[in-house]
Amino acid sequence: MLRKTALRTLALGMIAAPLALGLASCGKKEAGSTDAPKSEQALPKVAPPAGKSWADVVAKTPEGGYRIGNPEAPIKLVEYGALSCSHCAEFAHESFEKLRDDYVASGRVSYELRYFMLNAFDIPASLLATCGSTEAVLPLSEQFWAWQPNMFQNLQSAGDARMKQIQDLPKDQQMQAIAEVGGMTEFFASRGISRDQAKVCLGDAAKAKAFADQTQKATTDFNVNGTPTFIINGTTLGSMGWKELEPKLQEAGAR
Repeated sequence: MLRKTALRTLALGMIAAPLALGLASCGKKEAGSTDAPKSEQALPKVAPPAGKSWADVVAKTPEGGYRIGNPEAPIKLVEYGALSCSHCAEFAHESFEKLRDDYVASGRVSYELRYFMLNAFDIPASLLATCGSTEAVLPLSEQFWAWQPNMFQNLQSAGDARMKQIQDLPKDQQMQAIAEVGGMTEFFASRGISRDQAKVCLGDAAKAKAFADQTQKATTDFNVNGTPTFIINGTTLGSMGWKELEPKLQEAGAR
């Protein structure tokens, strides 16, 4: 069976200049020292555009994230998440339907996912998750998190020799190879991202670098050093689960 150290070695080896990407950690940490914004009164609900729900309003943000909900929502929730992070997968399982149907639907809360490159496996996963339409990104991310254990099982089943072969490939071929071995290409193909389309997206070095730059900016500007990390209205709360985050939203006025 492939050792975890071998996976980490491959992850490091896949990071080619100019992707100056440092490996952070996946796990729940204590929330940041700064408290979340608080509102003494519950904020009023905001009606969506005629014939729509706020869950239908999806946009890519200037910061490179993907936002669902009222763009003028008074409570702006941002998650820095990694597709390879098990705690992000746990948060998605616990929270997404309630977050979407109770909080985003009220028009008081918007939710934005910004990809954080926890390790080099996140690069091909994120390139594929964003390979289709903007509206598909969040559903694909939620589905990938549910499927995530299969990726690690596939990588482990491949064995040390296969991983060493991938390490020895030219850098521009490694993304596609790890996506194939990890089962990512097949996963996204079954959800509308054809193999030809995937090949093009996996070869987008500029977008891969943008993800790496976004990760570095998150570390510098918001002190993100693990995933998932949450920000409300510009205030970094730190890493936590849904049972800790939901009260923060309510304190901010979504109650």
